[in-house]
Amino acid sequence: MYADRILSGMRPTGSLHLGHYHGVLKNWIKLQHEYECLFFVADWHALTTHYDSPQIIEASVWDMVIDWLAAGVDPAHATLFIQSKVPEHAELHLLLSMITPLGWLERVPTYKDQQEKLTEKDLSTYGFLGYPLLQSADILIYRANRVPVGEDQVPHIEFTREMARRFNHLYGRELGFEEKAEAAVKKLGSKKGRLYEELRTRYQEQGDDEALESAHALLNELQNLTIVDRERLFGYLEGGGKMILVEPQSMLTPASRMPGLDGQKMSKSYNNIIGLREDPETVMKKIRTMPTDPARVRRTDPGDPGKCPVWQLHNVYSNDATREWVQKGCKSAGIGCLECKQPIVDAVLEEQKPMQERAQVYLDDPTLVRNIIADGCEKARKLASETMRDVREAMGLSYL
Repeated sequence: MYADRILSGMRPTGSLHLGHYHGVLKNWIKLQHEYECLFFVADWHALTTHYDSPQIIEASVWDMVIDWLAAGVDPAHATLFIQSKVPEHAELHLLLSMITPLGWLERVPTYKDQQEKLTEKDLSTYGFLGYPLLQSADILIYRANRVPVGEDQVPHIEFTREMARRFNHLYGRELGFEEKAEAAVKKLGSKKGRLYEELRTRYQEQGDDEALESAHALLNELQNLTIVDRERLFGYLEGGGKMILVEPQSMLTPASRMPGLDGQKMSKSYNNIIGLREDPETVMKKIRTMPTDPARVRRTDPGDPGKCPVWQLHNVYSNDATREWVQKGCKSAGIGCLECKQPIVDAVLEEQKPMQERAQVYLDDPTLVRNIIADGCEKARKLASETMRDVREAMGLSYL
């Protein structure tokens, strides 16, 4: 059993490209072997900016899941599901909206930033203002305690932590909490249980912050505790009630180094992408027609790799020996631009080949993908239902 649970999602707004692979999917593939992982298609999130063109979302959902599977995301090691097929997300979003101060939503940095960037869209909607809260519901419904994000998404995770804190403060009064917490202490074993009790006493009686940190470290290291028992013990430690919703931590992912065909960040909006499963002919053509150092007008003109978009791809795909060959050959005009591009063509095609092969299995039999998602939705819904049972009970909504 994993001690930590990870949640991450992607919006289905078009086919994936190598920027998605290097920026997100490679990390997912690594994480799925180290943690309990849930990866979801964020179709409701896509509606916050594409509400007027839902056909893009519908067309992209299954293609995107095939891209994930093609890249190496493994349904045997991760739960894959579609957000809108787990209606508990919407229920938790609604209930959290009752206690969310409006100012908290308005100060999320990406709110104004996105409105300024996406000027062609009318984003003066509740859905767009409330999307950070929906994102919080996505995370909190699974009691996910780790969320892989880039630097720009850290404020969203902090917002989610504040929402969990606010909810727990308002509603974290579990019946029989102390007895359940003491039962959880016994599950630690005699040695660790004694240590936990000592640290708890030191913190509660002397306000010893070091004891609190040590106790947090002790609980985080334990592999055999359920998430619910772990959160009970965190609450018991600090003298509060049960932490019904878990405060997630950001897992900073390395920034993607994947440049586009023109040297800018790879993005559909720049029209500089190589599709994740693009056919080899198109890939070859795209790389061979990439712009190079403007100083190299003729084959005999020396160039500077630092001024050439192709060099940026060598930094992603080539080893030291190839990069040295490029540096020397370009600066001395010993190699031409097409020669320089060939190792990139070879490396990209080699990277894509297993993806094409894995994808073909699902393209030949689409029911395989549907079954994977159906299984994933069932697992996700079971976890979400457990959280919602506790949330409803805490908010006084368990009438029957």
